[in-house]
Amino acid sequence: MDPLKYIVQKPMPTGRLAKWKILLIEFGIVYVTRTAMKAQALADHLAENPVDDEYESLNTYFPDEEVNLVEEVVQDDSEIWKLYFDGAVNIKGVGIGAILVSSTGQHCSATARLHFFCTNNTAEYEACIMGLNMSINLNVYELLVIEDSDLLIRQA
Repeated sequence: MDPLKYIVQKPMPTGRLAKWKILLIEFGIVYVTRTAMKAQALADHLAENPVDDEYESLNTYFPDEEVNLVEEVVQDDSEIWKLYFDGAVNIKGVGIGAILVSSTGQHCSATARLHFFCTNNTAEYEACIMGLNMSINLNVYELLVIEDSDLLIRQA
């Protein structure tokens, strides 16, 4: 329970509550209940409002020298594998999963339970990393990464 809300919105305070309410009235404080913002709303907003031409990406150190090129354009669908992944957090724990599908229909799937608590975004990143590790182990050279959150893909 929010103590400030309790003091400000109580119709007939007595004792200490009345004293605190009188002291707070002097500052003109107006209590407004804050509504929750769902994480998907933020991701949708960022996806609908891409950066402009003046944006410069950061020069960051990329430790994996085996990766030569990361691009969004797909030229030939004949040899491209697709990576689908997802992560979920609930009261019972954190679970992640990834599926690699080849153009011929061959597939490889993996699921895992994380032994540490994290946010939904962190679970998504862990699932993506698990899928990328699977693709490296299978010697996949062209990979199309598919996930439901545009924000996550843009960051990855």
